[in-house]
Amino acid sequence: MPPLLVSPPVLPRWGRQAALREESETLLFAAGAGLAVLDPLVRSDQPPGQLWRRRLALKAAAAVVQIEGRRETPAQLRDALALSRPGDDPGPGGRILTGWRFLGEARALKLADQEARLARAFELPGEAAQKLLRAEAAALPGRGLPLRFAAASARRVLDQGQAWRGLALWLADLQLARALNWERPVPLLAGHLPRSALRLEGEAWMLACAGAWAKAAAEALDLASELTRRANALRQGAVKLRGKDTAAAILALQSEDALAAQAGENASDRAARRLFEKLTGEGLVRELTGRASFRLYGL
Repeated sequence: MPPLLVSPPVLPRWGRQAALREESETLLFAAGAGLAVLDPLVRSDQPPGQLWRRRLALKAAAAVVQIEGRRETPAQLRDALALSRPGDDPGPGGRILTGWRFLGEARALKLADQEARLARAFELPGEAAQKLLRAEAAALPGRGLPLRFAAASARRVLDQGQAWRGLALWLADLQLARALNWERPVPLLAGHLPRSALRLEGEAWMLACAGAWAKAAAEALDLASELTRRANALRQGAVKLRGKDTAAAILALQSEDALAAQAGENASDRAARRLFEKLTGEGLVRELTGRASFRLYGL
């Protein structure tokens, strides 16, 4: 039997309660506590780390779509990528999701080299994005509070206008990762920051970000716990399964947000469908679309 994955750390109840308060010192304390508990998880290479980041990216992308007044649901954003072939344009929603998934990669930290990718993801003018991103890449966290550094960076981008809101929230998480010396950023802020907070400035803006990061850290830890539990159940349940591509599919399910039941290196489409239907029937995997055709599966 494969070894079980280690459960992620748990945020104490007092940390969760502090995130719901409104006092400035309490919000800063809650954000610091949440990020401190999150830190070893962010630095771990254990599965399902990539899957965890991609689920958080989907939440962030859906939040930005709502901020922009568009109607794509998380399922539609997921479909935009799943239904497009390599090299195809997945459309505006798919591009946004691609940008947020990219945030979970180590190369995202090379911010000055990514202006074309980010300008395309957030539909921004390339030259202006290049100038802004290179300026933010040159900013140094220093010895100040990481939350202030990240929030200030996002505020400067927000000041460019409404079209820059998605990139501003993306950049906040990246700059937080830089300040905390994380090797791979984590999508956190966008899914928990109220749209009304985007108009705030100064200390009010920073505190709104702190409160959002505190709530995001708690939810991210809960998600990691759930995914780890499901990954362990899948590992245990897969021991009795047979099939040419079973091992590869089990491994992929622990790292990918959604998979189609398609032919693998050694197995046919039909064999792949049987495997995923069996995993779904045993409660080890979920079917994510509710469709009768072109189904997607994931933990």
